[in-house]
Amino acid sequence: MRLVVLRAGDAAPPVAARRGEFFSWIHRETDAAARTAATSDVRWIEHDVRDLSRPLPAEVDADGFIITGSSSSVTERAEWMLRTEELVRRIVAAEVPLFGICFGHQMIAQALGGLVAKNPRGREIGTVEVRIKDSAHHEPVLAGLPPAFGANTTHVDSVVTLPPGARVLAETDREPNAIFVVGPTTKCVQFHPEFDGDAMRGYVEARAHLVAAEGLDPVAIRERTVDTPHAAEMLRNFVRHVVPAKRA
Repeated sequence: MRLVVLRAGDAAPPVAARRGEFFSWIHRETDAAARTAATSDVRWIEHDVRDLSRPLPAEVDADGFIITGSSSSVTERAEWMLRTEELVRRIVAAEVPLFGICFGHQMIAQALGGLVAKNPRGREIGTVEVRIKDSAHHEPVLAGLPPAFGANTTHVDSVVTLPPGARVLAETDREPNAIFVVGPTTKCVQFHPEFDGDAMRGYVEARAHLVAAEGLDPVAIRERTVDTPHAAEMLRNFVRHVVPAKRA
């Protein structure tokens, strides 16, 4: 099983200094599940999509792709973003399993004809409640999850218009498109299933001045921030169910 993590950004510097980067967090949460699901060895590959000196992988180069979060905004329309969106369209067209996290969620939406803009409900940060829609519980990526669960999130932009054919699976108080899917193999989450409570608290501290300037209480948000094992289970379900189903 070949799993490629498309790195679109870096973790907040104070958090990265203690905890490393997104790739190691994703690997931590999913590697055991991937090895259980695989019929052969699991190979993890990281590719920084911001590096224009390197060619992007082809859609056939992996059994599954994961796009990370980023402090960049999809609305910037930078050259590396446009190039990666072309890859996204090829991955989706080939029905290769694809999982988008936060910025990745937004990039997939934009690449497929949706629209990303600043969230009209404002910044969403900390541990929030994700509520699964009644019609969505059969989705393999949600296997074993309760109707509502906690997830760690930090974003200002949002998918304000879904791409054609997308189906919403869950919402939060500030994010109506917290989880959406396109077809059987493309899964997108606005939150960070790879964030544990410690990483999320680090983000709240790093963004405290911005949070306070927007009228929110960073101290209260930090105190409410916890580990979110159910959110992490979505990543495991992706490599446990979605990727092997396509390989079969």
